[in-house]
Amino acid sequence: MNITKRQPVSVGEMITEEFLVPMALTQGQLAVAMGVSRKTVNELCTNRRAITADTALMLATVFGNSADFWLNLQQRNELWKALNTPKRRARIEKAKPIAA
Repeated sequence: MNITKRQPVSVGEMITEEFLVPMALTQGQLAVAMGVSRKTVNELCTNRRAITADTALMLATVFGNSADFWLNLQQRNELWKALNTPKRRARIEKAKPIAA
């Protein structure tokens, strides 16, 4: 499995540093634009909530990018965490190919 040792930018960091701060938006304003609670946005910004397909579509609409951008960001982080958490990696490495 080929994945970098450096942790990718988190979803929360991306939302906060690349969108909210430069656009001078608050979490509350983003919540209103997305049609969700401020708690939901706060959980996204603090990496306590994962991006779902629905959330990705909402963020893409609000920020004018693609749902794939958000889903790929989430996926890269999940793969990195799986491969860089020793207990999880050990479990993953027990998997073997099925002989044909």
